[in-house]
Amino acid sequence: MAAGDAPPPVTVSPEAFLQLGRAVLARQPFSVLIGAELAALSPGQCELHVPITEQLLQQHGFVHGGVLSYAADNALTYAGGTALRVPVVTSEFKINYVRPAQGERLIARAQAVHTSRSQAVCRCDVFVLKDGEEKLCAVAQGTIATLSGKP
Repeated sequence: MAAGDAPPPVTVSPEAFLQLGRAVLARQPFSVLIGAELAALSPGQCELHVPITEQLLQQHGFVHGGVLSYAADNALTYAGGTALRVPVVTSEFKINYVRPAQGERLIARAQAVHTSRSQAVCRCDVFVLKDGEEKLCAVAQGTIATLSGKP
């Protein structure tokens, strides 16, 4: 993609685009281990769910911060990757934990807020779903970079 060029248009249906994203998630052993699910995916936007199980809790009964961080990081990378439409990696991200997560499911919603030729700056809100109500538990921002293909 040359400087200033827009990414190529999506040439598959929204359902096929989501299925492609789910296939990528299925190739991530850690995502499979914790039961992560890609609920929604479109260019520059992602919604990732993680069912909360006892194995994901820390000693106080809250979802471990590393799991919240995983959800934010993966959602940010999906948002950036689908905005850039090339293979990507997270180059950095920051997370603020605003409330302990206790409930049935984590929901990470991310979107690309700025995209250049080589990176996308994205933000993500992570919610916990409990008794049908979503509560914000973390806010993250990250930079997603194109993968150069060099080791």
